[in-house]
Amino acid sequence: MGSLSGLIQRPVIAAAAAALASVSVDFSDKLPSTRSSDTCSSLEHSSSLLSDSVQDLNFSWDSCILVSKLANSSFLTRIRVPVPNVSFPVPDLSQTFVPNALGFSVASSPFLVNLYRSAELAKGPKPSAFKTTTIPTSSPDILYRWHLPELSTIDVSRSSDCSSEKSRTVVVLLGWLGSKQKHLKKYAEWYTSRGFHVITFTFPMAEILSYQVGGKAEQDIDLLVNHLADWLEEDGKNLVFHTFSNTGWLTYGAILEKFQNQDPSLMGRIRGCIVDSAPVAAPDPQVWASGFSAAFLKKRSVSTKVHVSSKESDMEVLVGSKTLVEPKPAITESALLAVLEKFFDVILNLPTVNRRLSDVLSLLSSGQPSCPQLYIYSSADKVIPAGSVESFIEKQRRAGHEVRACNFVFTPHVDHFRNDPKLYTNQLSQFLDDYVLTCCKNS
Repeated sequence: MGSLSGLIQRPVIAAAAAALASVSVDFSDKLPSTRSSDTCSSLEHSSSLLSDSVQDLNFSWDSCILVSKLANSSFLTRIRVPVPNVSFPVPDLSQTFVPNALGFSVASSPFLVNLYRSAELAKGPKPSAFKTTTIPTSSPDILYRWHLPELSTIDVSRSSDCSSEKSRTVVVLLGWLGSKQKHLKKYAEWYTSRGFHVITFTFPMAEILSYQVGGKAEQDIDLLVNHLADWLEEDGKNLVFHTFSNTGWLTYGAILEKFQNQDPSLMGRIRGCIVDSAPVAAPDPQVWASGFSAAFLKKRSVSTKVHVSSKESDMEVLVGSKTLVEPKPAITESALLAVLEKFFDVILNLPTVNRRLSDVLSLLSSGQPSCPQLYIYSSADKVIPAGSVESFIEKQRRAGHEVRACNFVFTPHVDHFRNDPKLYTNQLSQFLDDYVLTCCKNS
């Protein structure tokens, strides 16, 4: 598929400009946040220590490792921790650090004792020369980030089969259109607090708008796939995927496709798939228009809101025994949706685009791994129709897959966790306990 940069950017940006002219700018995504947007802010207090301890940094890809609170933990000598492929030459070591190793003793380096918690795997060229430096306090364009389990969840004695199973499992969070690392942080924290490794992956909007076959977006997926394949080289290690919206779900499909081409046995290492606010298993212009509109308008979009009180301008829909009040979009959003829908009606029917999407959708529909699936969706979702999700669920069940589903009814698109965290985490816990951590029932 040829480059869509010129085709997409002009009409989409023009339509977005028309809508944004009448709404306020979402400054929360533009200005630095002390709580979430600058995840490396904790390095400020330790930069002087790091500059004294580290003379050279030899990155196999650009990385930023967050400082943890492990410096005073005396039992670290007995913990083996899997880490990304990052080489840190450290002075005064009694043993050599081996790059590309997926496990090593934390006690092998006093420097790494302070750098345990999380690894940011950022985009960018490799440094051309090494120099004395401190780790940067922010990384503006991070593709994916590795989050290590919380220290309190690690079984030092290795006597618990359940803890061991969690330590051998990586949960891969695939973000929605327009999502950033900070938006996936709360999901990652929930998993790491239970002993799982987590990778959070997000696409910059620019890469979606300029997508081309074999281009930057697919190269980024290749990078992630290769990293996951490296993790799975050791027997007993597994993956769980947790996708958000159609963007995350289609990214999952592209990963499955690359697994099949690279090593089909990798498909069998996937223990479960959790699908949040998806799918629509067809190239539907209305769905794509709604998704891009929500990404452009963010909190100003009607897709982020569900009214609990009825107004004359709203539409009432009966869901079971309850009445769901659906707010109508503002005039500007309606105009944006109309422009985007006509635009995607053309784009999605281009032969190369349609063929590429059809290949991925076909794999997701009829070639998924045999692992159990959990679908979390809502009748109030203004981007992904609940009927499309339920139709896909029935097809998966007829194909012999183990499928669970939960309709949150009143929660907006990819906002189920925030609106009902108890129900959301209960669904995750039950799914993981029943299908991923089966050994825990007997421990």
